[in-house]
Amino acid sequence: MAFPHRVPELKPQEKVKLTMDELRYMTLFQDVTGVTPKDCIIDEERNTIIFIVDAGRSGQAIGRGGSNVRHLSKLLGKNIEIVEWADNLEQLVKNIFMPAHVLNIKVVQQPNRTVLYVKVRPEDKGLAIGKNGKNVAKARTILKRYYGIDTVVIV
Repeated sequence: MAFPHRVPELKPQEKVKLTMDELRYMTLFQDVTGVTPKDCIIDEERNTIIFIVDAGRSGQAIGRGGSNVRHLSKLLGKNIEIVEWADNLEQLVKNIFMPAHVLNIKVVQQPNRTVLYVKVRPEDKGLAIGKNGKNVAKARTILKRYYGIDTVVIV
């Protein structure tokens, strides 16, 4: 499946409303890591909290050898994931699927849903999907919140 290199100009949603739990988690995250998160997404289905941080801040947020992530996970009793923010869809998708190598993406608008096709190197396909599809679920959660994307497909 060949994709055009140009990605449609989808703009991230301007305002995201945070719940009290998300605000509390963001405060704790900042206290533990020293990094102010841009957003916090609670994924009850996967027992995971996803923190979105500014570009270049994920290393500090994760901590030496993952120490901050382990500490937060223990405190909250949930899996912790950290994703670097990007101002454009293509770079955000690359950040979400890192370390898998994203070759390109294609957005397809259908009558009742928006689908994002993500092309990765064949050897990175399993890494991009993740165990039990966890990386695809994470991508769908983040991209639904910011871009209204309903489905993420790895090709």
